Amino acid sequence: MCEKIKSCLLLVLIAAVLFGLTVAGLLLPDAAQSAAERRKLTQFPEWTANSVQSGRFMRSFEDYALDQFPLRDTFRSLKACTALYLLRQQDVNDLFVHDGRIFKLDYPLHTDSVRYAGKRFRYIYDRFLAGHDVSVYFSVIPDKNRFLAPDTAYPQPDYDAFPRLLETDDFAAYIDITPTLSLNDYYRTDSHWRQEEITDTAQLIARRMGITLSAHYTKKKAEQLFSGVYLAQSALPLSPEPLYYLDAPFLEDCIVYDYETDTQLPVYNLEKAQGNDPYELFLSGPKALLAIENPHGDTEKELVIFRDSFAGALAPLLAEGYAKITLADIRYISPDLLEQYLNFDKQDVLFLYSTSVLNHSETLK
Repeated sequence: MCEKIKSCLLLVLIAAVLFGLTVAGLLLPDAAQSAAERRKLTQFPEWTANSVQSGRFMRSFEDYALDQFPLRDTFRSLKACTALYLLRQQDVNDLFVHDGRIFKLDYPLHTDSVRYAGKRFRYIYDRFLAGHDVSVYFSVIPDKNRFLAPDTAYPQPDYDAFPRLLETDDFAAYIDITPTLSLNDYYRTDSHWRQEEITDTAQLIARRMGITLSAHYTKKKAEQLFSGVYLAQSALPLSPEPLYYLDAPFLEDCIVYDYETDTQLPVYNLEKAQGNDPYELFLSGPKALLAIENPHGDTEKELVIFRDSFAGALAPLLAEGYAKITLADIRYISPDLLEQYLNFDKQDVLFLYSTSVLNHSETLK
């Protein structure tokens, strides 16, 4: 009899919890976006006879219910902790934790993808650079997985194969920056490198391009802590980390021009640092085409960087050595449009891409 009572009480408790969550879901206003996941949340689908009959309404409603479920972030965190720490899974959604750092599996090496990126770089060279007075370089930014101990159980692609598969050696000089990097140069909760730790990387790249950097920087701390994209995706209860940037008198006078919006931006956008992705502090985040003009440069030399998001933190460190740095992100602008904005003559040109972009280069136009 006691067992039956216990079972009945358990069922009543479960029913009460489900009923409470249902009522909460009906009464609470729908959230527009998830700050934790950095994405918009599904809203209530349009109710029409056609959508109901076709089944489209129910499919959309299922997505809506999952996105607007009460205590959704709490349940996401509970699920992730259960999978990793209770069930002892190696990863959750290709994310894993090692020594308090979050990593993303990026395996295997997609050779076709890396070769495709190399073909896009060659297209840019053949169309715009060949026959002009330019010095062309390329460099590959390794994923932080590259610096895990060799005995780590997680598979890794052959990072040394990336420069070879790009097949750009015949028109661009390779700058190997791997020796200047270590695991401490990357954020614990994100894929990107930390600007305050890559001054030696900037020095190496500048030196290989014949530029001398001598600025002394002031390390400044953003007000908001940095919760990286991996922390958002994993829903793990790990603490955010400080976000630093390096400032100098010459950077305060640099002018950043956004070709897309025809506006001027700061080198370090402190408003963006308060947003969903604080890494957008650096050059205001993803932009198709930017230019940094340094009025204090003692040279007329210019640099063009074909880049992904990693260059946002690096370019300000290189700005000391150039009168102008132009950053083109061909994930957001077709190379065919570049001739409307750029004339290639007497410049340094750097192709600078992370292995994560190269391994998934379908984003390159």
